[in-house]
Amino acid sequence: MKEKVSKNSMINLNLEFVDEAVDKQELAKIFNKGEKALEKLIELSREKAAGTGWFDLPINYDKEEFLRILELASQIRDEADVFLLIGIGGSYLGAKAFTDALVPDMGCERVRRHKQIPEIIFVGNNFHPRPLYDLLDHISDKSVYANVISKSGSTLETAIAFRIIRSYLEERYGDEANNRIIATTDLQDGALRDMANRKGYETFSIPGNVGGRFSVLTAVGLLPLAVAGINVDHVLQGALDMKLDFERKALESSIFKYAVVRNYLYQKGYEIEILTGFEPDLESFAEWWKQLFGESEGKEGKGIFPASLSYSRDLHSMGQYVQEGPRKLFETFIHVLEQRVDLVIPEDYEDIDGLNYLSGRSLAEVQDMALRGTSLAHKDGGVPNMRIEVPRLNAYYLGALVFFFETACALSAYINDVSPFTQDGVEAYKQNMFVLLDKPGTEDLKEELESRFHG
Repeated sequence: MKEKVSKNSMINLNLEFVDEAVDKQELAKIFNKGEKALEKLIELSREKAAGTGWFDLPINYDKEEFLRILELASQIRDEADVFLLIGIGGSYLGAKAFTDALVPDMGCERVRRHKQIPEIIFVGNNFHPRPLYDLLDHISDKSVYANVISKSGSTLETAIAFRIIRSYLEERYGDEANNRIIATTDLQDGALRDMANRKGYETFSIPGNVGGRFSVLTAVGLLPLAVAGINVDHVLQGALDMKLDFERKALESSIFKYAVVRNYLYQKGYEIEILTGFEPDLESFAEWWKQLFGESEGKEGKGIFPASLSYSRDLHSMGQYVQEGPRKLFETFIHVLEQRVDLVIPEDYEDIDGLNYLSGRSLAEVQDMALRGTSLAHKDGGVPNMRIEVPRLNAYYLGALVFFFETACALSAYINDVSPFTQDGVEAYKQNMFVLLDKPGTEDLKEELESRFHG
């Protein structure tokens, strides 16, 4: 069901603390590159070029698979105490961004029982033994389902965790374990697809022309979101409406302006972008954003470094650096205009803490004033900042925000003359690791690598 929104309630970009510092002639040059980048993105998506499948996902998603997702999610909510999501990078960051934002009290068993959702635990995103060790103890008396997400099935962090969890489930449930494991992977190829076919796992597909960091609107994200009780129809509708808004406004859209302005600032020497705001529920969303932009833009010695802070907490740790440190950074605030809940500050007749001047005011109002005061102070300190204004924090607007950033990221990379859909640099550490772990076929390289370590 489509969520009703007014024509003026789509995501908006506020540039009031950037505009006065802009050289219009220099901005025009970046604008022209942005126009060419937009033409390139649209042309490549029409040609269904590699990596561009995400652009039409809000319209061209697999409707049959979507219905299977809803059906399986309902079954898991009925039967599972714990739902394990095994994946790393784009295979889990998008789902975690949504669940942390929209189900922030998921750790509370009473709330989960009321909402009829299992505890969702994200694993397979590091090599440390303690999380997995503790997990196996935690789930020993609980009904468990697991969703392993990997296009190839050979990503080492995920593959190791899956082997350990698979072994545990098979020992505990026997053949029934195969009915409790869901594989989200390549449609045809890869180790995980082969295993799923042999074992008879329920499977969902990662489209071949959608990269991991752009995959949250595929089964990669939609299944765990549906298990968490998030309305995935609203997620896709938000993304679709953001896409239609972008296509209608084009060069006047907030997406296009964001891509252009951040690259203008980059050309002016601002090499670090801090995604921030006064929304603790969006901290995991910032982690998704960092992968999206870092892996898409950081190439050929180029790229804005994506960082994140959470205010007001980090104003008491990193605020000094932002205010008076090197002038190489700019900020992008996510500003949620309408809070889901609120509290009013009470009056205290003794006023020992001196806060009666705030009596009767809401925490949401205090937070908004803190955001305004912070953005103004940082602007005065030489930190340009812009605000992405989101009407409310819900499934619809998070879906819209995903499409907003995915599109802006692709445009931004093209403006900077790099491909947004490759990540060859990620393989360097993997190759060294495989050699040092004695992977078959790497024997000739081990002596050379080990000679480079001292002590």
